[in-house]
Amino acid sequence: MAGMNKMAGENQAQESVNSLTAVSMLGHESIETIDENYETVGSPLLDDPLVKCRNVNVHYGEKQAIFNVNIDIAKNEVIAMIGPSGCGKSTFLRCINRMNDTIDICRVSGDIELEGQDIYNRSVDAVELRARVGIVFQKPNPFPKSIYENVAYGPRIHGLVNRKSDLDDIVENSLKRAGLWDEVKDDLDGSGTGLSGGQQQRLCIARTIAVSPDIILMDEPCSALDPIATARIEQLIAELSKNYTIAIVTHSMQQAARVSSRTAYFHLGKLIEVGETEVVFTRPLHSLTEAYITGRFG
Repeated sequence: MAGMNKMAGENQAQESVNSLTAVSMLGHESIETIDENYETVGSPLLDDPLVKCRNVNVHYGEKQAIFNVNIDIAKNEVIAMIGPSGCGKSTFLRCINRMNDTIDICRVSGDIELEGQDIYNRSVDAVELRARVGIVFQKPNPFPKSIYENVAYGPRIHGLVNRKSDLDDIVENSLKRAGLWDEVKDDLDGSGTGLSGGQQQRLCIARTIAVSPDIILMDEPCSALDPIATARIEQLIAELSKNYTIAIVTHSMQQAARVSSRTAYFHLGKLIEVGETEVVFTRPLHSLTEAYITGRFG
């Protein structure tokens, strides 16, 4: 599992570096009007947040990918992170569960707290943190194991159960919450990699929620799915938000508008605007946000 996470992190890091060097000239010209001491407009900070991020910066070697990001995430909210390719939204998302730790050239500075605890403190076990802050990647990545073992893996390695009957209950409940139980209940010994793309992604979501996380991070979870599978994932996000905090990175502004209550707009590594989704999409405060939403670049 650690090896698979490291490989996924390294691949996405290289994509981020490549994207950062391939942004449009319009993006470069626009961002020059925002210096390093910029302030995010809107409402990035909250009272009593679940996640508190202050002055977060990320470097890949000498290349800076994230600049001085300050944002809070509330309990049981769905927050969408949008912006052009290479804007740093996925890089920032991976800071919240320390997935960037798996990338040798990546350096994160600043403060990120989960329920008041500094997640980058040396006393914090990154493996335990990732149980509390689960992540669903862009491409479904089920383990080459049975459907049952895909979901049972996390609770077993984290010592959450002692009895087989308890593990069975977790597997069933997780698959039900992921909207997959009725489709696989008669074939739990079947391979997780044998499912359709949409089913595999829901299996990955079931695997994530099996360890009862505080937050679910979703890094473009529908980009590889067809419209029907995408609609099912979006419906699932709405249902899961009753019990979980969800932060989703998406290239689809329509998807952000459908699933989120707050939206954060990133541009070339800087957090430009945060606010209620309806406000950001209909009455943006920053000219860069408006330009992106109206299709002038992206």
